[in-house]
Amino acid sequence: MKTLPVQKLTLEKFDRYGKFADMLNVSGDFIGEKPITFFRDMLRQDLKDTAVCYSILQVEPRENVVNISEYHDHTAEMIMPMNCDVVINVAPADCGPDAPADKIELFLVPKGTMVILRPGVWHHAPFTLNGETANILIGLPERLYATDCKVAEIPAKKQVKVE
Repeated sequence: MKTLPVQKLTLEKFDRYGKFADMLNVSGDFIGEKPITFFRDMLRQDLKDTAVCYSILQVEPRENVVNISEYHDHTAEMIMPMNCDVVINVAPADCGPDAPADKIELFLVPKGTMVILRPGVWHHAPFTLNGETANILIGLPERLYATDCKVAEIPAKKQVKVE
């Protein structure tokens, strides 16, 4: 029987086998600014006819008001809070250009729970609890945020406050 030492995982040593990223201590290219920062396309998983990219959405505590929403016409989105529980806001798929604010629902998602949103479902950055900054794993095709993302601001009189 042969005994082997356990190696430290480094990009150089692991490159011939694949890629990895530290999804809790994020850095690199991002979109947005605090309190909502999207570290985009950190890892790409090639599948038979497509690919999924994994990104980190870092959400800091902010006012608990749903004032903006978005949807993707052709793609489901994977969301998984990694270090704390979050509250997601969703509304049913709707063909209109405005977010159906009167249909918004709020759900508590425990850390480590993966949620898949169907194509067309309105949503936006989750809300954190207890003053924590959330690291949320997002799974989408590469650059989908630039090619299939419709965003709508919600007028002040229709905004929803998270209880």
